[in-house]
Amino acid sequence: MKESIVKTKSLAFAKQSIDLYKLLAENKEFVLSKQFLRASTSIGANICEALAGQSKKDFIAKMSISSKEARETL
Repeated sequence: MKESIVKTKSLAFAKQSIDLYKLLAENKEFVLSKQFLRASTSIGANICEALAGQSKKDFIAKMSISSKEARETL
């Protein structure tokens, strides 16, 4: 099975998000940075779940959650 471009990009985004979280935490911004970290890393986690979905409906549901997390991150 080929590697998913969306999965690869979401992993790269998660790594960049972690770096931003560390920068925010260094500047004593904890509330916003923790929520940002949870939402931004959840995108990739839900994409991985979607790709392993048991049905088309399951795939769509997980990708929808990932989309919501992306909007929250924004």
